[in-house]
Amino acid sequence: MTLLELDSLLATERAGWDSLCEGSGGSFYGDLMTPDGLMIISNGMVLDRAAVKASLDGAPTWDQYEMSETRHVPLGTETAALIYSAQSVRGNEAPFVATMTSVYCVIEERLRLALYQQTVVSY
Repeated sequence: MTLLELDSLLATERAGWDSLCEGSGGSFYGDLMTPDGLMIISNGMVLDRAAVKASLDGAPTWDQYEMSETRHVPLGTETAALIYSAQSVRGNEAPFVATMTSVYCVIEERLRLALYQQTVVSY
């Protein structure tokens, strides 16, 4: 399996969600993101790597998550996007439902997250 194949991207994305459930998201994404990587979160904020790490350190954990409707889009020899629907639950709050897009690249033979975007699904 190469780093940019669907199974590899899904495993990495699940590891990220697992870190958010365990309270280690800041460390996980701080290591995974490229130095100039960005996250665009559901409220429209654009966060750089340092802001992502800071915002996830000590953030409330998710109790569970589910990924579905996965799509894999090759963007070149060293880049690919993973698009999927996600639903996550925290305590008694309403589920968070969004479409996620993660753009990964290979740098020095390692998978890195360059861009991530959440789009909230409204019913």
